[in-house]
Amino acid sequence: MLPGGLVSGAGGCGGGGLCLLRWLGLRLWSRRGTLVFALLWFGSWLFLNGLVLVHRSILSDYCTDDKSKRILQRLCLEFGEGSVTGDMCEDLCVLGLVEYKRCLYYENGKKVIEARWRGNPIILKSKLENFSSYEPLGILDYQDTAEELSPLDVVFYATLEVRNSLGLAEEDEDGGGGGGGGGGGNNSSLARLWGKKLENRDKSYSRAELASLWSLLQQEEYTFLRVLQDLSTHVAKVLGSCGHFYAVEYLSAGHAWDQNIFSLEEVAVPGLQGGQGQAGARGRWNAREMVHRIALSFLDMVWHFDNDFTHKLHLCDIKPENFAIRKDLTVVAIDVDMAFFEPKMRDILDQNCSSDDDCNFFDCSSRCNLSKRRCSPHRRNSNLQVICEKIFRPWFSPTLLGAKAGLPLQVELQRAVQECSETGGGVEEKEEDGGGGGGGGGGQAGQGRRVHQRLLNILTRLLQEGGASAEGGGAWEGKGHAHTALNF
Repeated sequence: MLPGGLVSGAGGCGGGGLCLLRWLGLRLWSRRGTLVFALLWFGSWLFLNGLVLVHRSILSDYCTDDKSKRILQRLCLEFGEGSVTGDMCEDLCVLGLVEYKRCLYYENGKKVIEARWRGNPIILKSKLENFSSYEPLGILDYQDTAEELSPLDVVFYATLEVRNSLGLAEEDEDGGGGGGGGGGGNNSSLARLWGKKLENRDKSYSRAELASLWSLLQQEEYTFLRVLQDLSTHVAKVLGSCGHFYAVEYLSAGHAWDQNIFSLEEVAVPGLQGGQGQAGARGRWNAREMVHRIALSFLDMVWHFDNDFTHKLHLCDIKPENFAIRKDLTVVAIDVDMAFFEPKMRDILDQNCSSDDDCNFFDCSSRCNLSKRRCSPHRRNSNLQVICEKIFRPWFSPTLLGAKAGLPLQVELQRAVQECSETGGGVEEKEEDGGGGGGGGGGQAGQGRRVHQRLLNILTRLLQEGGASAEGGGAWEGKGHAHTALNF
């Protein structure tokens, strides 16, 4: 009965198997089935190609100890061949005085490695992995020997490269374009200041020295740090180099998830308590006093960057991870890939726009002139405003202050920080168009200075109330390894 019923019910199916498939709702050669098959095939193709792309762009640049060690081994091989040199090559490749610790991160080709050099922690950096990836010094192609280049020739080419890297034209450097703060002539030409050090040599440079120097000068961060480290305590120190890799002092970076941003436990270390004079007081600072001192150092850094160079220095990526503190609580900018002097800042901001949103470059912003559909080349906010917004406000919020939040000075500090985060401190439109008429620096710029002074006064009074003694800042010193101008 059952078999007969199955046969008769399948009369229009052309076979039991086909009938079963239709009974399951599947039509093998329908248009819909063909479309589904094509979509599945195309999706699989996209997925596989996506995996290849991810592997090439992400996994292949994944930070590993094995790869980092191979990179350094290749560097030492090039040193052995005489292709590269530097004041730490001998220690790294021959004497074994550079101890590899770990790979920190790779990002867009940039390699960052932690190591110890003669017992001191350092960070090794290079913008590109391979020495051959950097542009060679073209003049060497037209010279039979590098010795034909005099020290003055090296100064000339290096100064041009430094200017280009910092975005400074010769007239920008020599003109009185910006801050006046003490030193005048010393800061009148950043590139020339460093170039003078290159002149202090009575013999020519080898090809390896010139090639290594040129690879370093193509790295904006290296150039920035090397030029400014003699002028400011607020930038990381370059300690040495080998080929295209350079070493900077190891400092503990800030973290957004830490309520104090910086690991204050690392500051009040027992070794500091036995020092002379005020050094022993560091071990007795409480966390709140440390935060106040760090805040004062931030204010000092802002004032320094605004006033003490030929041009104002703009920080366009302000976040805890881009700053660190030394053991004396000096704030240090450790990632300066997004730091620009005024001339380069103008070039970046000067672009087409349809609204103010088009005139934002990370933490640096200007206004859109709707009649010209062009962004103002002058920044409307300031380093201080962004620091108040991103760092001071979380620090001095009532939530973190707890029971102390209602104290008069703390309330005054919270109000000052709020005012600071709402005060641009940049250039007003009237100042831009008026050709420098109000020489007193009024408007938002003047208001920014007043807010800066108010914060400085409040934080100083808070430290005095806490009984903390004022103290100057020092720096890490690499004993026996002063990094001179062309000990790259």
